[in-house]
Amino acid sequence: MGSREVSNADWQGKRVTVAGLGVSGIPAAKVLHGLGAVVTVVNDGDDERSRTQAAELEAQGIAVRLGDGATLPESTELVVTAPGWKPDKPLFAAAAEAGVPVWGDVELAWRLRGPDAAPWLAVTGTNGKTTTVRMLASILEAAGLRTAAVGNIGVSLLDAVVGDQEYDVLAVELSSYQLHWAPSLRAHSAAVLNLAPDHLDWHGSMAAYAADKGRVYEGNRVACVYNAADPATEDLVREADVEEGCRAIGFTLGTPGPSQLGVVDGILVDRAFVANRQKQAQELAEVEDIDPPAPHNIANALAAAALARAFGVEPAAVRDGLRAFRPDPHRIEHVADVAGVAYVDDSKATNTHAAEASLAAYDPIVWIAGGLAKGATFDELVTAAAGRLRGAVLIGRDRELIREALARHAPEVPVVDLDRTDTGAMSEAVREAARLARPGDTVLMAPACASMDMFVNYNKRGEAFADAVRALAAESA
Repeated sequence: MGSREVSNADWQGKRVTVAGLGVSGIPAAKVLHGLGAVVTVVNDGDDERSRTQAAELEAQGIAVRLGDGATLPESTELVVTAPGWKPDKPLFAAAAEAGVPVWGDVELAWRLRGPDAAPWLAVTGTNGKTTTVRMLASILEAAGLRTAAVGNIGVSLLDAVVGDQEYDVLAVELSSYQLHWAPSLRAHSAAVLNLAPDHLDWHGSMAAYAADKGRVYEGNRVACVYNAADPATEDLVREADVEEGCRAIGFTLGTPGPSQLGVVDGILVDRAFVANRQKQAQELAEVEDIDPPAPHNIANALAAAALARAFGVEPAAVRDGLRAFRPDPHRIEHVADVAGVAYVDDSKATNTHAAEASLAAYDPIVWIAGGLAKGATFDELVTAAAGRLRGAVLIGRDRELIREALARHAPEVPVVDLDRTDTGAMSEAVREAARLARPGDTVLMAPACASMDMFVNYNKRGEAFADAVRALAAESA
């Protein structure tokens, strides 16, 4: 199955407003302009970066309005929005009043697919999406299929749909924002990995957030993959309107029941896509084939395997794909061993749910945490991890919230509170953690918070941690 020549006929002269410059808005504007639409990009910001982007688009004949993302341009027939724009924006109220539909970039990509286009295997969830999609793409490649990891990562969905590259199947990462603006998406099969409070300021409530995640199951043809340890994901499957014959497939870190994938004696096994799932189980891979073999990463691998198996991939390709997979930087990444202590960078753990998964993978731990809490509370996280903690080093603006949770639920754990946000703060945090650690311990940076109080993004935070660890290693050599 491949891409097709996208017909310009439906778009010629169509007046489309693209809401937002950036990683999705600019490609959408270019694709629509190339199809013959009359495109106007509107953007709240009017900074130097926005002006540079606007000049590039205007040179191609695309109109751009900076500093006004609230007003609907006259005669607009369709709005295509960047996924991060909140639903309560005045622009969308104006569109609703004028009877103008609003699509996201994912919806646009879906609508531009041809009748013989590559099917989508979709993944969403609060945590683990990128890793699972990249694992899935690795498995599909091992099966000899033409594929790409797309959506929030890798190739843009629009490029995958309208570009010259042909694909057999796409591994698609979808955020709750993207799903909110993609009402007609219908995946071949999809997975919701987990659900925990996140982005509630955008969605308005946990129920609305979960409902948007659940959209990924709508119209699934073969499998709705859910997390047996997270009943909320199974509830979303029950509520979904799927095609006749589509099955609910669970994954579990324990022994799987019929129609589940799970783990038996260190082996990933499939009791869903076998001839007799009541009595048979198919070996897929070993836990040791997964890098790293932390519990939440094993769960990611099981979800990826379930989607691949739903697409008909043979067991050997699951094994080979998982063996070939290497995680992205800053996701429970082992940086170095110094004086018998392991130093692990999980800067990507930007919320409590991700940090809890990371903390569950090691024992004992000196924990480096803190940053922007984004409204989170830390009592449950600290309660779950208390027995594993050797010590804690706290950084960032909202570190006091974590310190208070530690005082309530782990008062015996020594805490170092670093009241500095300069570039040397991470170096001091690593040194303090080294002072608390003993041989056999793990110093784990799993901040449970966003990074933007001290760093541009979580990548820069992870790089600062790795640099500090390497400097410590050089001194100890």
